[in-house]
Amino acid sequence: MSDILIVDDERDIRELVSDILEDEGYSTRLAGNSDECMAEINSEPPGLLILDIWLKDSRMDGIDILKSVKRDNPDVPVVIISGHGNIEIAVAAIKQGAYDFIEKPFNIDQLMVVIRRAMETSRLRRENASLKRKEVTNSDMIGKSASFRAMQSQLDKVTKSNGRVMLSGPAGSGKEIAARYIHAHSNRANAPFVTVNCAGVEPARVEEVLFGRESSERGIEPGLLEEAHGGVVYFDEVADMPMGTQSKILRVLVDQQFQRVGGSDKVRVDLRVISSTNRDLETEIAADRFREELYHRLNVVPIAVPSLEERREDIPVLAQHFIEMCNETQGLAMREISEEAVALLQTMTWPGNVRQLKNLIERVLILGDESGPIEAKELPAEEEKTDDSGRVVLSGALATLPLREAREAFEREYLLTQINRFGGNISRTASFVGMERSALHRKLKSLGVVTSNKSGARVAQLDEPEPAE
Repeated sequence: MSDILIVDDERDIRELVSDILEDEGYSTRLAGNSDECMAEINSEPPGLLILDIWLKDSRMDGIDILKSVKRDNPDVPVVIISGHGNIEIAVAAIKQGAYDFIEKPFNIDQLMVVIRRAMETSRLRRENASLKRKEVTNSDMIGKSASFRAMQSQLDKVTKSNGRVMLSGPAGSGKEIAARYIHAHSNRANAPFVTVNCAGVEPARVEEVLFGRESSERGIEPGLLEEAHGGVVYFDEVADMPMGTQSKILRVLVDQQFQRVGGSDKVRVDLRVISSTNRDLETEIAADRFREELYHRLNVVPIAVPSLEERREDIPVLAQHFIEMCNETQGLAMREISEEAVALLQTMTWPGNVRQLKNLIERVLILGDESGPIEAKELPAEEEKTDDSGRVVLSGALATLPLREAREAFEREYLLTQINRFGGNISRTASFVGMERSALHRKLKSLGVVTSNKSGARVAQLDEPEPAE
């Protein structure tokens, strides 16, 4: 995509322009009519198109070709030339997306200035898109827990296909990072990754944002689907998409084409679709808030993204990753984390999941010392556990229980937390709490604590008695 395609029905003109450009170091291709032009574009999009408005013996004129190019290859700049030019044609060409307009007979110096600027603009656009893709693909997935490895194994299996993927999991668990991981390791890694924030777009504007629009005043304004052509479109929290838009997205998935708002031409797109949700879409379908057919189109490969509660083993490595990230991007101090702080992080509740952990680490680095390890006292207490003298303050619930019941309640909650902290590993838990493994097993049985598989990891939970019939 670095050469220049010259389209003119006058052989002398196109060869003259070609000779001039090749003298300047550009490679060129030539076409004398619309069929030859479209064949060249379809075989390999050029870096720049120089296009005559009037083409004799052609099915399409220059404006028709311009519309087609801006629809299917919007990154290709088009310079219009014509011997019959006037201000109306120039305005029409610019509105349809032409980079510039030059009248015949043209000045060679003027033509070269326009071509250099158009090629530079095209190069900058490609570099900018490449930099954006590099920025997001640097958002590596971090973890080593069983539930994380199980998820990553599923992601690896779908990277080489074009199958639609539905990522489910609570807010802040890293669904978008999982989507970007699929993109970065797929054969579309060098193509765009476009996020559609279904909850953040005003319902009245969602179709304009997705499909773009056409108007006589402002010409063509591409939408997000058009920007994602050739790459991946990611529907973030797809359950928030308006019902009316859902039917149109369904049609796009079936036909791989759509019309811009206010337009009549069909825009063809090649897209891989990845979606995410933190809701139960089957419940949304039952409540008539989500279209069942769209659900089945999007849910070809369902993958669950575990919450931070399900991957507590990953908290130390995630915290260290966020420290390094803050140091690299914001110049904040590179600090270690003390063992006590790690233990506290692994026993905290995380309703905001990985995003909450990232925000906490950033806050500690901003407000804390610039040297020495991060200590437990720098972390926010979830609730006041000690008074000024260091004495443990009992919760109201524990304070009302007899000693034996209070002790059992504390031991049950303590051991549940520690087992989950160590990813269900009983040996590591026993070592930390200072018990023999066999003694710990007996204690867990007496407290009604069992472990089971969930999302590929061992998770501790209370053994709920089966309801009586």
